[in-house]
Amino acid sequence: MRGRFKPVEEPYKINNRIRVREVRLVGDNIPDGNLVIATDKAIKMAEEQGLDLVEISPNASPPVCKIIDYSKFKYEQKKKQKEIKANAAKTVLKEIRFGPNTDDHDFDFKLKHAINFLKEGAKVKAYVHFVGRTIVFKERGEMLLLKFAQALEDYGKVEQLPKMEGKRMHIFVAPKAAKK
Repeated sequence: MRGRFKPVEEPYKINNRIRVREVRLVGDNIPDGNLVIATDKAIKMAEEQGLDLVEISPNASPPVCKIIDYSKFKYEQKKKQKEIKANAAKTVLKEIRFGPNTDDHDFDFKLKHAINFLKEGAKVKAYVHFVGRTIVFKERGEMLLLKFAQALEDYGKVEQLPKMEGKRMHIFVAPKAAKK
């Protein structure tokens, strides 16, 4: 089997690959707009117009077909898929690091950054990193994160309360949905 390629499977059946007795024709090229006819007649109609018979909905009874230019149809489908993918929401996660002994000025500075991140629509992961013996100040780290979450109440909602993982205690804040 070396050197053999598998033929590319087309997502839609076209022309002679449609193996049903009759089809429902829809579209602009059909005089009645919605017509149930024999498949071979539909293929002849498509050939007369210099176009292809494309099976759009194979699970319908009878299957729904359109007389269109297949390459143009494939191009438009790809374009639609790209557009859907581009419009899909991409979540960005921004991290903000604190120490258990973070000063008020540093806290305010990082809070402003978090507010900007939330306004831009990004999620914020704030964490307190305990280095060496600072691990004994777990309560201080938790208080700091709760104070941080409370300060961000107007801009975002807390997804996860402070949780300890290894030497880090973290909290997740998601942006609030825009009011309409």
